[in-house]
Amino acid sequence: MAGMRKTAEHKNVRHGRQWGAETSTRPLAIMHAKPSGMRIILGYVAMGATVISYTVYMVTMILTMFVNNPDITLRFVIEDVLYLVIVTTLIFSAMVYLVTRQGAMRRFLTHERVPRAVLDEHYAHGYDKGITVLIPSYVEQPKVVAKTIWSAALQEFPDLAVVLLIDDPPHPKNDESRQILEACRSLVPSILDELARPAKRFTEHRNLATKALVGQVHARRSIVARCADDYRAAVRWLDAKADYWPIEDHTDEFFCDQVLRGLARDLRQTEDALNDAVNLHDPVPAERIVQLYNRLVWIFTVKGWSFERKQYISLSQEGNKAMNLNSFIGLMGHRVKREETADGVVLRDVRPGEVPDFVMRDSEYVLTLDADSMLLRDYCIRLVYQLEQPGNEHVAVIQTPYSSYRGAPTRIERIAAATTDIQHVLHQGMTYYDATFWVGANAVIRKRALDDICVVSTEGMRTVRTYIQDRTVIEDTESSVDLGYYGWHLVNYPERLSYSSTPPDFGSLVVQRRRWANGGLLIIGKFFRIVRARRRQGNPVRLGEWCLRVNYMASIAWSSFGLLFLLAYPFDQRLLSPWVVAASLPYFITYANDLKSNGYKRTDIFRIYGFNIVLLTVNLAGTLKSIQQGMTNTKIPFVRTPKVSNRTASPPLYVAMPWAIVVFSCFVLYADYLSANWGNAIFAGFNAVVTLWALVSYIGIWHSIQDMVVGLVRWFFVPVKQPVKARKTDNPSWKDVLYFGDRKMIYESRPV
Repeated sequence: MAGMRKTAEHKNVRHGRQWGAETSTRPLAIMHAKPSGMRIILGYVAMGATVISYTVYMVTMILTMFVNNPDITLRFVIEDVLYLVIVTTLIFSAMVYLVTRQGAMRRFLTHERVPRAVLDEHYAHGYDKGITVLIPSYVEQPKVVAKTIWSAALQEFPDLAVVLLIDDPPHPKNDESRQILEACRSLVPSILDELARPAKRFTEHRNLATKALVGQVHARRSIVARCADDYRAAVRWLDAKADYWPIEDHTDEFFCDQVLRGLARDLRQTEDALNDAVNLHDPVPAERIVQLYNRLVWIFTVKGWSFERKQYISLSQEGNKAMNLNSFIGLMGHRVKREETADGVVLRDVRPGEVPDFVMRDSEYVLTLDADSMLLRDYCIRLVYQLEQPGNEHVAVIQTPYSSYRGAPTRIERIAAATTDIQHVLHQGMTYYDATFWVGANAVIRKRALDDICVVSTEGMRTVRTYIQDRTVIEDTESSVDLGYYGWHLVNYPERLSYSSTPPDFGSLVVQRRRWANGGLLIIGKFFRIVRARRRQGNPVRLGEWCLRVNYMASIAWSSFGLLFLLAYPFDQRLLSPWVVAASLPYFITYANDLKSNGYKRTDIFRIYGFNIVLLTVNLAGTLKSIQQGMTNTKIPFVRTPKVSNRTASPPLYVAMPWAIVVFSCFVLYADYLSANWGNAIFAGFNAVVTLWALVSYIGIWHSIQDMVVGLVRWFFVPVKQPVKARKTDNPSWKDVLYFGDRKMIYESRPV
């Protein structure tokens, strides 16, 4: 299955609610329900049924088609072998799904939530490890980024800093881009200003309480009552913030109800408990009151600023998220000087005796957070607590694979969200087999682990430190493989503590899924090299991890090509055995049940099937792009697509091909009907109906026509690019000469 990654094209686009969209905005519970014993047993039954059915199918096909068939031709052998290979890869992916979800259920069965008092005790005594939240942003809508920053700033942690990594061009060419940039620059300061007043109050009250409680075992009732009043003030502040937040879409509802009011509900429980203790004259330990005050202070106290790497020519200018993160991480812990040069501003390490312009913050942990994601309360303290437990010293990355916002206003967003929530469960299962992949949207990382995988290179005058490789557009997947080589592990925390946006229209979904499909085949080559290296080191990769990782990186490729052949090639109907259906049926039944347990309908499995057929061309394009990249050794840039009528336009090929599949399936249905090839006829008819339904529901007839016409017009009329004006070198200034030397000798030919 594909990794869980996102696109940046769909941020906060307002859509009218479609018929068949999701009505409830209530997310699933933070804790996964513990599976029953019967559910676990049925999971093993599904796995056994798949293996037995596939084995019987392969034996009967080999005997029937090859051993007991005297009329064997070369074409017959090639067709049959191809079909058997396709069936094998698809059944393998189905089996991986069943095995992975079984691991997830095992984890959900044993996971127990750490009590609040244990967390408070862990951070109470001189805790000095900080965490830095890095939010990479590129031409994002300010309101979307603001929700992300708020969800990070309200995290409870002793030493927390939030850094917005703005990657917009520093000198915008139009007013709209300039307004977005200025608004994003002002986000962090304005949020810090809002938090300053409650932070000051709670810090002063904590200091007073700490002095008053020195030498006491239990707190006086007046101090407990004042602590309850402070919790009530925090609740009112959060509720007021939620009341005044403008609600424009379902992500705003989530932010207000789950981030702001969710934290308020949590604090209100503490307030009620303290009031009960006061009314019942029950003693409260003095140390506990200090811990509760610490919690208030940590929630509302945060450092923060924004950073724009493109303002400094000494930092990488590669236009991707990985290098945006790398540029800041490479400066962490450094004392740097800002220096003006003829080419621009550089940041360099200070020399002996110099006063630094910036002392870059360093911290034990780094939290990467996409600009369209949100964290729930307790994310930081629970994940860092887990990292610091005995036995987790070699865990480099811990995350909660993101869930989708509920209440999707479009049908395609609802179905894409369903696949996201299924992936959340599967990623939990991958941790059971030590095959976790970093999914990019959010993660707490030990900076020491990033130092291990750092690659230092030189680009002209730049010294580039690359922690997260950017040769593919799925950089988090490659970083997972790199960390494994150095003996680090990755873990998915088995709770729902993070959420992220899902594309609301087909055009933005195309950009996302094409990126997901691009890069896996390149990374799998590195994985095989690491497998051999670990075997030589005496730390071999176990079979379960091997299967899950290979399927994760390559299943899009073989599933797409396999489905394409099944749709397009008229295979012998004798190859379609009931045993193939029996081998695949446990997967579909289990998937439907998992949809139901995640708050969707069992019948959504048919909608997801049509959804995948519509995306078939997209996945194939991403796979072929990976092959091209591997052959040419070039990077594939991140591409943003244009908006058409408040939506993202789709490339015409991706809209035209689903229509071609419908027409071709109808033709195959008619031909197979005439030849009484009933198995293939049923398959072709089913594909035609499901794909047509998906086209109408997810793209729309008018939108598909519009995108094809727009794409055709752009294909015929190519805008003429204006020539770039060369920099004048006839009369360089004295500063240029001293800095660069004689540029004319470099760029101009001279007579001998």
